[in-house]
Amino acid sequence: MEKEDLKIVNKGLDDEMELSGYRLCRWKLVLVGLCGLCTGGFLFLVLYWMPEWCVKATCTRTTVRDADVALLRSTVCIKPQENFLGSLTPHINMSLYLNPEDQHKRYFTLHSTKYFWNDSIQNFEVLTGLEDLSMTCSSIHSKHSAGLNKNQQEYRRFFFGLNEIDVKVPSLFKLLIKEVLNPFYIFQLFSVILWCTDAYYYYAMAIVIMSVISIATSLYTIKKQYVMLHDMVATHSTVRVTVYRGENETEEALSTDLVPGDVIVIPSNGTVMPCDAVLVCGTCIVNESMLTGESVPVTKTDLPNPQRDKKGGDGDVIYSTEEHKRHTLFCGTNVIQTRYYTGEMVKAVVVRTGFSTAKGQLIRSILYPKPTDFKLYRDAYLFLLCLVAVASIVFVYSLVMKIINEEPVKDIIVKSLDIITITVPPALPAAMTAGIVYAQRRLKKVGIFSISPQRINICGQLNLVCFDKTGTLTEDGLDMWGIQRAEDGRFHHSEEKADDESLVTTKFVSCMATCHSLTKIEGQLSGDPLDLKMFEAIGWILVESTEEETAHHDRIELTYVKPPNQLLPPTVTSPEQDLESYMIGIVRQFSFSSALQRMSVVVRQIGQRRMDAYLKGAPEVVASLCKKETVPEDFAEVLEDYTKQGFRVIALAHRRLESKLTFHKVQNINRDQIEKNMDFLGLIIMQNKLKTETPGVLEDLRRANIRTVMVTGDNMLTAISVARDCGMIQPQDRVIIADALPPKDGQAAKITWHYADRPSKLSNKPTKLEVSVHSVDEMKTQEQYHFAMNGKSFAVITEHFQDLLQKLVLHGTVFARMAPDQKTQLVETLESVDYFVGMCGDGANDCGVRDLKILLSSSFHKTSCFLRVSHMLFLHREGRAALITSFCVFKFMALYSIIQCLSVALLYSIGSNLGDFQFLFIDMAIILLIVFTMSLNSAWKELVAQRPPSGLVSGPLLFSVLTQILICLVFIFFYHCSAPHNMDNATEEETEEETEETIMSDYLIVAIVFSKGKPFRQPSYKNCKDEPFLKKSECSLHCLHSSQIVCVPLSWRLSVMGIVLGNTLVSVFIEEGVDMFGTKCLSWLCCRQKKVPKARYMHLAQELSVDPDWPPKPKSTTEAKPTAHPDDCSYQIEAIS
Repeated sequence: MEKEDLKIVNKGLDDEMELSGYRLCRWKLVLVGLCGLCTGGFLFLVLYWMPEWCVKATCTRTTVRDADVALLRSTVCIKPQENFLGSLTPHINMSLYLNPEDQHKRYFTLHSTKYFWNDSIQNFEVLTGLEDLSMTCSSIHSKHSAGLNKNQQEYRRFFFGLNEIDVKVPSLFKLLIKEVLNPFYIFQLFSVILWCTDAYYYYAMAIVIMSVISIATSLYTIKKQYVMLHDMVATHSTVRVTVYRGENETEEALSTDLVPGDVIVIPSNGTVMPCDAVLVCGTCIVNESMLTGESVPVTKTDLPNPQRDKKGGDGDVIYSTEEHKRHTLFCGTNVIQTRYYTGEMVKAVVVRTGFSTAKGQLIRSILYPKPTDFKLYRDAYLFLLCLVAVASIVFVYSLVMKIINEEPVKDIIVKSLDIITITVPPALPAAMTAGIVYAQRRLKKVGIFSISPQRINICGQLNLVCFDKTGTLTEDGLDMWGIQRAEDGRFHHSEEKADDESLVTTKFVSCMATCHSLTKIEGQLSGDPLDLKMFEAIGWILVESTEEETAHHDRIELTYVKPPNQLLPPTVTSPEQDLESYMIGIVRQFSFSSALQRMSVVVRQIGQRRMDAYLKGAPEVVASLCKKETVPEDFAEVLEDYTKQGFRVIALAHRRLESKLTFHKVQNINRDQIEKNMDFLGLIIMQNKLKTETPGVLEDLRRANIRTVMVTGDNMLTAISVARDCGMIQPQDRVIIADALPPKDGQAAKITWHYADRPSKLSNKPTKLEVSVHSVDEMKTQEQYHFAMNGKSFAVITEHFQDLLQKLVLHGTVFARMAPDQKTQLVETLESVDYFVGMCGDGANDCGVRDLKILLSSSFHKTSCFLRVSHMLFLHREGRAALITSFCVFKFMALYSIIQCLSVALLYSIGSNLGDFQFLFIDMAIILLIVFTMSLNSAWKELVAQRPPSGLVSGPLLFSVLTQILICLVFIFFYHCSAPHNMDNATEEETEEETEETIMSDYLIVAIVFSKGKPFRQPSYKNCKDEPFLKKSECSLHCLHSSQIVCVPLSWRLSVMGIVLGNTLVSVFIEEGVDMFGTKCLSWLCCRQKKVPKARYMHLAQELSVDPDWPPKPKSTTEAKPTAHPDDCSYQIEAIS
């Protein structure tokens, strides 16, 4: 494939793909059709399974521009063999909404997304909406707030289609064809035909019935899921909306008719948003629980218009739904109520429609999920190929023996092929999922539900867990500990209460009363828990003006606050006093931004003309925005003292605004012009207690050699304090803070290293750390230390210190002030060094990692609003148990296939075979019973440091299977040799019965050997408590007893008992030896004196253990300098003490 013919679509995104063009070739189509007929349709099946082969077999290569068929290969897909086939529709008579002159557009549809050909870039691209225009905030107000006329709306609908998220429910016939054409069922069909030709009618019928039940169950489940998803999406997908046509003209329309650029009017009684739209006028209270999982209402304000402000021209920025989400109403979210002024409407410009919306992207992720890459399932196919290879050897042996015995050709073909069908057991899919099903049931009992059961196995491989702090490690609620006001650049003494009469008129309390995002819903205060605690601490009253009140009093404030009468001086409560002089109206609100780490409001005290601005946020951020003379000199020391004790600290500031700032100017001013030259007011100290279970859970994880990392939006020192309190950082461990600064004034980016505090005095000698779990004795120990950094430093290190980043995350334990997208980057970095990462969080900030390869919060959800950190222990234990169960069951099924294959070959050698009912009894009554019994073992009561293997194709596992195969061969030979050959009256049926009992004893022995308990599962004998198990066992034993037809000599019975006992002891002894010494024996046999770690983080640990300059020394600086080659974007690290 020539590189110049390849196009990259969705470059840099998760769904990046390579696109190549093809044209249909008639002679190739005819040739493929003839070959397909000659092979009985098998070629068509192969081409159906392999789309890439299908395209190359029926088409010729051409340029993408002239192609009829597009072949797309995912560049980031975990399974590169999966290819997507899209058809190009040539010369569609429509035009781009950006270029009316272009009347010919080519496109194809993939995963409910249209890709249009763009001549300017010579590639296909996706049109999402108004964001494609890279509009500024001011241009949205000036060019798009007037709405579209009918012609413009119809014009854009050609490209964006109807505004609907159409989840098409496939017909049962389509689902049936797709399910039946699965390679496993095709093989089963071939096997059934072969068995019928060999007169195994009952066995074939039983397999057909099992397959039909399996297919029917699968079809019912898939159809039900499609219907549920369709009904859920369709519930509020079509509503009537009011569309603004300009000049105060509106019309009613269906939401399906909306296109990007339309202006809709949000009704005052609320609605469910049918699209993504940006507010250009008014304020909305929105419940975004559909997207974020948090039911706390969010206040959405209108998009700032810098162009209207004379001084705000420099604040004009490109609009982005992510950057301006506080002004964007997302599809599917519920607008509870709106706020507006008399005579004005709450208007929003439609930005995205259909599957391009936030809700549409969520539905697309459900309909077209990323494939899960798990080594177990990839290795399972390789293991099956190994079994087929073994069966091929037996096949050749049987073929040769039957040819030598001069048997009929039909018998030779049928009997030999029968060996191949034995290799893939019919019950393999059910056997592989049994352990996961039982684990899922056990998790359900403790309140954990999984929407992706296959990920339970992945939990068994996790070796690092990222925890959010607030609400996960600590309690959900914050308690008000006290306040510490500042005046004239000096701190007052800390005060316990803020609702004192003497503080009512202070700016500090006024800031607490106004700087929040609280609102009233049905008469109840609702909003962020921190804001609620802060507002409740002062005891003030929040009042929201209605439309009638605004019209009568002509107030410009939609919300105002006032103190209760009991906090006012006695003289004020007299009727002569104007009570409104104590009321403060909120004129403008700049919502909290996790990127800025602050929020602010513009307020006006009733009766005054000048306005005030109040600011609340992270202390270090607020202090940087204040006048230096107003910030106390001991600010850093006081803040450090509180944060080291684990308190959450919020800083407040105030500014008296200029009198020339009118209401309309304030509505359009940029927040940067408000949030500057502030007067520092003081600190609010909030107490966030650890959950009682947190230290114990983290200690269990530490003993199990599972790393724990804290990723939080809180202050760094607070996070470090909590990490020490919960045991994430031991008292004697060093904490090194990486403070990174970006390039400035020609200076390169640099990192300053300093220690947060000294190690505990309990230990005079440096503590040693075992850097590798798997090879503890072989790796050099080093001092135990932890890196801590905030979000700004993490961003600088990610951009300028790529080579250093992986070293830092190897020992990074505290990541503070992290934005949601930075959490995603952190997890991706940890995965890049081969960690298996899990994320445990309770809020929307932790949802940024939901699309990663391994994530607990996307697969598991809690039944209540409180997350129990102890659920992580259940997930780890059950994950390990389910993983080991999968290994045990697969190994048993492999040995079962080999044993049956060898037994049938042995019977062939004496001209015999198992009967129809014998095959049926072995597969249905014995094997299924054993498999389900092996899967019943619950998880071990505690986590251990040893980890389960990650794949089937590994030295110890293969060694285990091979040794058991050899043992089976040896004892099958003993069985055959010990049989009484002088029994002249022994019939073929008697010989078959003897062989059946021999085979069943082998199955039971292998099941006992492979059904392992400690350290990951409970012992198998505890399964006897299961009542269904006892009933099934009793039934099977009864059948086994009733099948004892053959009378054999007592001496042979005793010899058989001896052989069975010897077989069991040897198998158990060898398996235990393989578990204990298998790895060392393989290393010795392969002449590997020193184990080379496979994981990247182990390599790094080895390298750093011998690096004399690591970790960095205290108070040293590391600079990043560009290399001598200008085209090389890497950096050289230079340490400066």
